[in-house]
Amino acid sequence: MSKYKILKNFKPIINTNYKLKILDIFALIFAILILLPIFNFLKEGSEIILNGNFSIGITGKKEIIGTLKILFLVSLIGGGLGIINGWLLSNCDFKFRKILKILQLIPLASPAYLVTAITQDLGSIMGYQITGILWGVLILSIATYPYVFILTNESFSKFGLNQILASRGLGVGPWKSFFRIALPMSLPSVAIGISLMCMESMNELGTFELLNIPTISTGIAESWISEGNLTSAIGLALIALIIVFSLILIEKFSRKKSKRWSENPATSNSQGWKLKGIRAISAMVVCTFPAFFSLGIPLIWIVLNIDQIPQSFEEDLLFLTLRTLGLGATAAFLAILFSLLISLSKRWNKGLVIQVTSFIAGIGYAIPGTVLAIFLLTVINKPDYYIFLLIWGYITRFLTISKGSLDSALERISPSIDEAAIGLGANNFKVINTIHIPLLKGPALVGTLLVFIDTIKELPVSFLIRPLDFDTLSVRIYQYATDGRIGLAILPAILITILGLIASSTLIPSLENKNN
Repeated sequence: MSKYKILKNFKPIINTNYKLKILDIFALIFAILILLPIFNFLKEGSEIILNGNFSIGITGKKEIIGTLKILFLVSLIGGGLGIINGWLLSNCDFKFRKILKILQLIPLASPAYLVTAITQDLGSIMGYQITGILWGVLILSIATYPYVFILTNESFSKFGLNQILASRGLGVGPWKSFFRIALPMSLPSVAIGISLMCMESMNELGTFELLNIPTISTGIAESWISEGNLTSAIGLALIALIIVFSLILIEKFSRKKSKRWSENPATSNSQGWKLKGIRAISAMVVCTFPAFFSLGIPLIWIVLNIDQIPQSFEEDLLFLTLRTLGLGATAAFLAILFSLLISLSKRWNKGLVIQVTSFIAGIGYAIPGTVLAIFLLTVINKPDYYIFLLIWGYITRFLTISKGSLDSALERISPSIDEAAIGLGANNFKVINTIHIPLLKGPALVGTLLVFIDTIKELPVSFLIRPLDFDTLSVRIYQYATDGRIGLAILPAILITILGLIASSTLIPSLENKNN
């Protein structure tokens, strides 16, 4: 009897369906851990509604309208900037392109509220008052556009480039190729990126408070912290949840409407369009502006306040840095692990339970950090478990990022590839190991880096859940900013930026190598 026949006889004992059920079980367990704080939030919200106590406060309507304006304008400006820069730096060739790729990631490592405070301080020096919604849109567009840039850059570099080059050979110009081929194929990545931008903007607090912009996040903070009105805070948070649910549904709908697969990823010999003259200069200016705004302006401010740098040296700064680094690495690793299990389980199991669980597991980003922290404490309110709760909160908040990156990549892999492999005798786990995992390395790295960067600069959850005397760099910066001692926040802010840049720079080789 051949080896094949022997293995075939044991198939009922060690079948792949059994193995996949184990994958589903692990995915469900991890998803439940993520969903538990969300369920607590929904439970509290539903009780308020059923008791007839739903309220958004006196200024709630104004805050909701302000939030919607912010989301629309940030999506338009930040999303457009991310798409343009993603295309220029992946499919066009001009001077300093590699350096500019690194510079695109600087805004992710620069906390928006710190950039806002510095910009306001510089404005006051020059006799100009910086406030209002337009400044908020500009700062948040630049702070969040890398979500779109990174995902579209990955998409433009890997998928559809051979088709673009084929159209180029037929005489089609770069802009027609972009709009007819590249952009349609990248729509899942664009949708994910814009959704992340909007969710990040909704959770921003410091920028809106400093610029006096009425939003849902400022309304929640004022209702809960200042007025002690938890009912209005929960009411506004429920509205925020509805908005984010809408964003997620729009994103998923756009994916279904843009099922375009690339069977032949780009090769290392693929060449982009060479830009010369005014086109090259324009590309460099567009790609340089976000980095200059996020880092150049703070550097100018540091030079003007260089005498305050010695005062920012503190004995525990090294410990704060190591602590922040450890928390970010732990959260990033666990988030990508959970995301991988859930995303793969969702691809193979079309059952309602897995599909719904996967959908809900990605909405943690919707819950404002302050509200999430409170409901985490309602689950376990023991100081000995605060570090566990802190990491739990990070994963719940940022699972959307890592999961979204993997979901987008998986949906670009044609189901016919899976079917062909299974038809040739490969089991489900072999398909995952030999096809899915290699193609997911790039998106997994992207998701991991984004979670890491977001974790090290996260504020609300860190500030409210951290154990006593367990500060992070972001908490220390926030304390100095609110106390009006911005100069003392220079070194912690530089350290966060450096950590973010180090993590982001590891992405550059994979972006340059189109075989990955």
